[in-house]
Amino acid sequence: MYIETRRPDGRIQSARIGRVSFPKTGKTIYYRGRSFQRIGRAEYLDSESGGHYWISGPRKDGNDRGANRSGSVPIEIDADVQREYWTEIRDEPSRVAEAVAYG
Repeated sequence: MYIETRRPDGRIQSARIGRVSFPKTGKTIYYRGRSFQRIGRAEYLDSESGGHYWISGPRKDGNDRGANRSGSVPIEIDADVQREYWTEIRDEPSRVAEAVAYG
């Protein structure tokens, strides 16, 4: 999934691609020992800190931030999903060694 941390003003603070887990209800997402409660279509709140996150499926075209939200913040790719991201999602196997993407 594409996981984006947002500042209080709505600007992107950090972004990454990582593997999350979903319980049966679908109202919570778990990532790296943290839980995120859904508050909107792809908007979530960190259960502990109350921080705002955008969590959505990664896009094949790499434009994970969306058409009007490009930025200079790099998208870090977790090592455990790096190969899968570049080969199965982006269909760019020559980039498997890259741990950062820009979108």
